[in-house]
Amino acid sequence: MNTKTLIYIVKRLLLAIVTILIVITITFFAMNAIPGGPFTSEKAVSAEVQAAMEAKYGLDKPLGERYITYLGDIFLHFDFGPSIKSKGRDVIDVILDGFKTSAKLGLIAAALAIVFGITFGTIAAINRNKLIDKIIMVLTTAANALPAFIIGSFFMLIFCVKLQWFPPNGSAQGGLVLPILTLSLYPMAYITRLTRSSMLDVLGQDFIRTARAKGVSWGRTTFGHALKNALIPVITYVGPMLAGILTGSLVVEQIFAVGGLGRYFVNSITGRDYPLIMGTTIFLATLIVVANLLSDIMYKVVDPRIELK
Repeated sequence: MNTKTLIYIVKRLLLAIVTILIVITITFFAMNAIPGGPFTSEKAVSAEVQAAMEAKYGLDKPLGERYITYLGDIFLHFDFGPSIKSKGRDVIDVILDGFKTSAKLGLIAAALAIVFGITFGTIAAINRNKLIDKIIMVLTTAANALPAFIIGSFFMLIFCVKLQWFPPNGSAQGGLVLPILTLSLYPMAYITRLTRSSMLDVLGQDFIRTARAKGVSWGRTTFGHALKNALIPVITYVGPMLAGILTGSLVVEQIFAVGGLGRYFVNSITGRDYPLIMGTTIFLATLIVVANLLSDIMYKVVDPRIELK
């Protein structure tokens, strides 16, 4: 790693801290600006009990003081505090517990999307305007147009209800197959179209024609030169995509009853669990920032001519 790359990484890390601070600030004040609170839905709670509960979690203090205290806990002690609704559990424990499932779900879905997306995109580009190209484009267009809840519901109807090949509950044995397929379908289709477009652009450039004129084999020209250069736009998309599906789709986890991070996040919002909302938001934002940084660094790996500034 040269000095320029190291300086770039340090700058991006500092920028990441600033970005996360902005996310914390916006989320904190927006969340507290919404009328109501985490205890307003509790049944038969007197004013005295509610006041005691707010004092227990520090919600009785001025908003500015709570904000400063929260920043200190996060950046100095990495402490997200206790969950209000999940009694006796810290926020970080809830997040890590949900992320175990979401990470397994997301990593497999991301791997499928990347491998098959690049493969189908390359096949479509090589066979431009042929039948296989048209079939791939029609299928990927349909996959891009259909939202996740439609795809997930369709899979559940066919494979769980009609054929009974898989259980409808994501926590049962074999229950993660359909959520993984549902999660991977949209990014796979997008990567396919992105790879095809980029591949066609590279195949038409002068250096490819020159390589062919010099007698370089078709395989080396296509996969050694064209595909390698065509992957740069794909890497741009893979970074944010990986962060998004690593956390698990909120909709997919709800459809298939998968106990992942997305489900905890939805429950924290509906239950007004302030510490869990903040902790999950910070965790997701950090994943996105890190994924974007890694995708930028991958540019240098794929094409050493790229200068990171």
